[in-house]
Amino acid sequence: MAEWHKSSYSATDSDCVEVGHRIGIRDSKAPAAHVPVSPAAWTAFLRSVRNRGRA
Repeated sequence: MAEWHKSSYSATDSDCVEVGHRIGIRDSKAPAAHVPVSPAAWTAFLRSVRNRGRA
């Protein structure tokens, strides 16, 4: 992953999840390891989280 981004909710906390541009997820406390995620899986995850409060 070339670029990693923290959630805006994390502020300056180091305890957060980061997302990479080529779709990967990692723990900011262990940045050497990451989990690759397909774009379709990431989209489905985001859709699920967004719809969670609407049900």
